[in-house]
Amino acid sequence: MLNAVKRAIIVLLGIILQFGFAIIIRLFFYEHLGIITIFYNIVSILIVLGLIKESVRLSNDLPWIILILIFPIFGTILLITIGRNYSRNKLLKSIFKQEKKYDKYLNQDVGIIKEIESKKLDNIKYLLNRTNYTVSKNNKITYYNFGEKFYPELLKELKKAEKFIFMEYFIINKGTMWNDILDVLKDKASKGIDVRILYDDMGSIAMLSTKYPKELESYGIKCIPFNKVMPFKGIFMNNRDHRKMTIIDGKVAFSGGVNLSDEYININSKLGIWKDNGIKIVGDGIWNLTVMFLTMWNANVNTDKNIEKFKYSFNDETKDNGYVIPYGVAPLHKDLIGEDVYINMINSAKNYLYIMTPYLIIDTDMINSLIRASKRGVDVRIIVPGIPDKKIVYTLTSSFFKILHNNGVKIYKYEKGFVHSKVFLSDDVRSVVGTINMDYRSLYLHFENGIYIENNSEITKIKKDFVETFDDCNVLKDNDVKVGFLKGLWQSILRLLAPLF
Repeated sequence: MLNAVKRAIIVLLGIILQFGFAIIIRLFFYEHLGIITIFYNIVSILIVLGLIKESVRLSNDLPWIILILIFPIFGTILLITIGRNYSRNKLLKSIFKQEKKYDKYLNQDVGIIKEIESKKLDNIKYLLNRTNYTVSKNNKITYYNFGEKFYPELLKELKKAEKFIFMEYFIINKGTMWNDILDVLKDKASKGIDVRILYDDMGSIAMLSTKYPKELESYGIKCIPFNKVMPFKGIFMNNRDHRKMTIIDGKVAFSGGVNLSDEYININSKLGIWKDNGIKIVGDGIWNLTVMFLTMWNANVNTDKNIEKFKYSFNDETKDNGYVIPYGVAPLHKDLIGEDVYINMINSAKNYLYIMTPYLIIDTDMINSLIRASKRGVDVRIIVPGIPDKKIVYTLTSSFFKILHNNGVKIYKYEKGFVHSKVFLSDDVRSVVGTINMDYRSLYLHFENGIYIENNSEITKIKKDFVETFDDCNVLKDNDVKVGFLKGLWQSILRLLAPLF
């Protein structure tokens, strides 16, 4: 809520400056209006040309281009404060530096690379070529189709910790779930186990006091609120830590859509049944997540000189079971890894493509990929919430229903409640489970993580979850995607402002 308020303040400030400037010009410089207008237009065109020149996804930059052309002052203020501020942010520069420093710890097995090349596994090759994250084969994956199934396993593994516990989450909220976890963390910290908590300050700001890190530290738990919100400092910071992961002794790791709050395990959910997912990894893939966590941690406090002490050697403890690549997404990366991995999956699908997402706010690249898949005979299905958490965001989501539906993409509404899962699945072969929503913020602005899985036995269980969830959905018909003139106009305006949501 506070994040939305701050964005609203920025918008209001931009509007005031824009129209204030216009009024001042007309009142005091009317005789020079023509010259000022020409100068005004030249500056806005130069800004737009700069945007076009550097654009990686032109459809993604189109809202900024339109805003700047129509309202140069307003649009430029939004772009500077909301759109592209990461290049000037001290914390994000530190993260980028730490990422580069830790590349040396991500060493890929040459034999697996040759195997992937010989089998022409293009989706995996993309991740290996565009990131430094490694692919491994000896991983046992366990998929949980609801938060309340995931949570007991998380708690059980936390109780087994002997050396360290690393936890990184967007939201921590006091309640049954967090209180039970905190009891375990207190106990482990009191025994000298290295317990570290990293949570997003904006994501948890309505739930946790600014003094909460000190409270955790009084229990021996190390804590960092990511990108701490402070008045007039970092107020325009728009890149949040949306990752969700727990790493225990380097032996087991958890991720998925579940935050540490009761609604995620269907306690006191105000949105009907909360449909979420979790995933557990036992195997070499854990190291990618460990490096991700330590990158964020040491970009803030820089306490670890050698991070290899946190790596567990599995040797022959787990058997070959397909390919697994936990990977990170960051606004610092030149390549839009989050979106590209999804688009690669869409483009490679032959028989079916199933998607669960709480939000559907996508650019033309994603739209066209989905439509092309449908037109070449792929059964494309997207599950969205039946009960939305944010009405205005859902209105924006629904603005994409008609074009997708009219081109053969099937939209399923989960009538029992809210879908928070972020899962892609295709052809009984490959899947992505993680934190990456199909929206502007996840794909372009936030720190996220995903787990790419190919030819792993647990894919059967992920498909079973989709099939069972389809039974709890209504598929949209022609009449369901029709909108009147006024609603269509409102949706168009929201599309223009999509980067703000």
